Order: sequence, then C-alpha cells, then structure tokens
Amino acid sequence: MSRRPHRAEDRAVATTEAGTLRLGTARGRWVLLATVLGSSMAMLDGTVVNVALPRIGADLGASLASLQWTLNAYLLTLAGLILLGGALGDRYGRRRVFLLGVVWFAAASAACAAAPNIQVLIAARAVQGVGGALLTPGSLAMLQAVFHPDDRSAAVGLWSGLGGVSAAVGPFLGGWLVDGPGWRWIFLLNLPLAAAVVTVATRYVPESRDESATGRFDVLGSLLAALTLGAITYALTAAGEGLSPTVWLTGAIGLAIGAAFLAVERRAPEPMLPLGLFSSRLFTAVNLVTLCVYAAFSGVFFLLVVQLQIVAGFSPLVSGLALVPITVLMLALSSRAARLGKRIGPRIPLTVGPLLCAAGVLLMLRTGPGSSYWADVLPAVTVMGCGMTLLVAPLTATVLAAVEVRHAGIASGVNNAAARAAGLLAVAALPAMAGLSGDAYRVPSAVNDAFHTAMLICAGLLTAGALIAFTTIRGSVLAPEDHPVAEPDTEWCCGTTPPLDPGHVHTHEGPATDPAAGP
Repeated sequence: MSRRPHRAEDRAVATTEAGTLRLGTARGRWVLLATVLGSSMAMLDGTVVNVALPRIGADLGASLASLQWTLNAYLLTLAGLILLGGALGDRYGRRRVFLLGVVWFAAASAACAAAPNIQVLIAARAVQGVGGALLTPGSLAMLQAVFHPDDRSAAVGLWSGLGGVSAAVGPFLGGWLVDGPGWRWIFLLNLPLAAAVVTVATRYVPESRDESATGRFDVLGSLLAALTLGAITYALTAAGEGLSPTVWLTGAIGLAIGAAFLAVERRAPEPMLPLGLFSSRLFTAVNLVTLCVYAAFSGVFFLLVVQLQIVAGFSPLVSGLALVPITVLMLALSSRAARLGKRIGPRIPLTVGPLLCAAGVLLMLRTGPGSSYWADVLPAVTVMGCGMTLLVAPLTATVLAAVEVRHAGIASGVNNAAARAAGLLAVAALPAMAGLSGDAYRVPSAVNDAFHTAMLICAGLLTAGALIAFTTIRGSVLAPEDHPVAEPDTEWCCGTTPPLDPGHVHTHEGPATDPAAGP
C-alpha cells in the first residue's frame, strides 16, 4: 500500500532532496511530468481559446468587445500578477504555490465551461488568469531548484520540448473539440490535467524555497499595474464603439494610475519592477522591441482565426491547424537560432527576424473569400514562423545579457510581462484601429476589410521593432567580464510569449540565486 504524500516524513524528505534530484531517476521523471503537465494547462489555454472565439460569440450572442475581453480578462490578471506569483513561490514554497495555482486554474476552468453568458465567462477568465500567475513561474522554478546542477539544462530542455508538443497539439485539439462536443470542452480539458498534476506533484515533487526571501511583497505595485492595464484596455476596447467621454476619462484614469505605479516603484524598498534596470540602454531597447513584435503577434493570431472562419469559410479545426507550422518551425530550429545569435550577435537576428515576420504578415493579405490553405495561408505562416524562429531565442538571450547575473530572474520576468502586456493592449486596440466593432465580426465583408487594415498595422509594428533593434543594439553584445551571463536554457516554442527565466523569479533588486547554484 502506497504512503500518503502529506505525512511529516514525506515533507522532510521532499525538502532535503531539493537541489540534489537526478533526472535519470524515477522520481526525477515524475517531477518533470508534473511540471510539463502544469505548464501545458496554460499553454493549451493560450492556443485553443482563440480557435473557439467565433463559436463562443455565436453561442452566447457576444459582441466583438466581449470576445476581446474573453482573451484580455485572462491576460490582464496574468500580466499584472505573474511577478508576484513568482515571489510568493520563492517565499512560501514553489511546489505549494504551484499546486495552489493548478487547483485555482482548474476551478476557474470549470466555471468557464459552465458559464451561462458572456459576462460570467469573462469573469471566470479573469479568475483563471490569477491561477496562471501562480502556476506559470513555479513550473520552471521548480525544475531549476530541485534538480542537481548537472541535470538542470537537460531537464529544462525536455520541459521545453515536451511543452512545444502540447503547443503544437493545442490548435488541433481545440478545433476538434469546437467542431465536436463543443467549445465548453476546451475548458473542461483542464480538469483531468489538473488532477494528474496534483496527484504527481504532491507525491514526488520536492519542496523548495528561497531562504533569503524576506516575505515583503510589492502588493500595491501589483495592484496598480493591474489597474493601469485594466483601465487602458477598457478604454481601447470601448473606443471601437466611438470616442465617448467615458473612453477619454477611463484612458486618463489609466494613465494617472500608471504614473502612480511608477512613483510607488521608485520608492518601494523591494519593488515589483526595479526601475534601475532601465538605466541599461540595451535592456530598454530590447523591451521596446518586445512590445512591438509581441503586439503584432497577438494581433495576427487573434484576427487570423476570425478571418479564416468567417471570411474564408474554414472550419475551426482547419483554422486551428493553420498556425501549427509556426510551432513546428520553432521546435525544429530554435536551438540553431540561439547558436547563430550567440555566434554573430543579436543585432542581425533581431533586425532580420521581425522583417521576415512582417513579410509573412503581408502575405496574409492574400487570405480572403475562397482562399486555399496550401496556396495562400501556408506560405504566409511559414515565412512568419521562420522570422519568429530567428527572432525569439536571441531576444531572450539579449535581455539576460543586458543585466547582471543577479538580476537575470527579474529581467526575464519583466520581459515576459512586457510581452503579455503588449498582447493585451494589441487585442484591445487593433479591432478599433481597423474599424471592426459590435457584431460586425459576423459579417464577412466587414471582417475582410478590417483584417487587411490590421495586417498592415501589424507589419508596421514589426518593421518598427526591426528599426529599433538595428539602431540601438550593437553587433555583438557581451556581458561585462565581472558579470558573465549564462546562456539561456529554454527554447521558446508556444507561439505566445517568451519564457520565464528558469531560475528564481524575484520582485526585488536584492541578490538573486545564481542559476548554476543550489536553491
């Protein structure tokens, strides 16, 4: 008969094994499985919901603004709280906070599946984002903390590859569920995954924490960040219906809260966003590139699925499969792109990559009524996938190279939050900028006109990112000799955001644990 996982001796063993576990052991493989399944919940949710949006809108009678909030409610709480979630794990135990996030995410997913109307669905998605903010940092942080230093790179590499498989399966699975049992099953899918994660993690994953963490959290900073993003997102979304006084007032309130956030972060003893990081010209430049390119990516992924289903007449399954070549290219070529960026420096990849993506986006202008997947869609997503493959790994490496090693965790976390915030604002603003609002997303001619305008805007954002990289980044970026930066262990392959650093995710500027050291 198996032992119960919550006995005192089990907890003691779990704590003492942190930093010593070997990947080749049975327990090591169980730990890897728990982290892969946990992160796959968030990855799947990021890919399958987009595919289901037109069907959700038809079933619940939702406007375009409501569909935007179906995505953005989740991104809002996730982007606003993800750094706080990492800090909570460092302080109170990464496994504990990770499991809390998994259970929270599953409960919110059940609420999404049962939503009787679009308002309840949006609220449940916001709650789901809180769970995502708790589990997402913990997945990689647990790998870095519990495995022996000799096995960490291999463990993170396996995590990345297996996570990429789940990202590739996501669009196919989402389209099949939407076409088959219905869109509610894309949320119910998280329940058995969560049950498996909880079962495996409570029994096999050692607990770990940062003993130097003080327990002081920048809760006010997190709250102000979320309120800033929320107010600005609301104003941008509502602008699609017209520039009313409410829109202007909400936007002004968002900017005022944003100014308050910066003031708080400047004075906070342990800020969520250490503003001193931006004294590095390179760090600032790379994050500006991140904002441009990820805003474009989010806009493309949001509107392309609508274009394919409403205008081109593709089924949800085929629409979901349309983006799979991007993930396949990322899986196959990201490691080579990382090595290329290391050899020639980031300037060329960060310039050419966005330009290739812009070319792919412009090729999407051929998508319309009667389009062929093979002749019109596949060439566009292939070119875009090549650009993303060339771009993403050097982008992450350059973020880490721009700061001292002790700030690597927070630097990567800030870059991750910047990518999510860019996607949030793009999904809110792009339809209004393209002239699509209300129920017009159900009218093929209106969607087609807006899609073409939006793709031109996205191509412009990508070109702007390339220009920023070309004019601000040196041909070869090396860390100062007294602050060497380790090569990133992860490959980005899920088509949404760059990876969190596999080390500790901090919310302060104090000394961070070297990724090569124990927890």
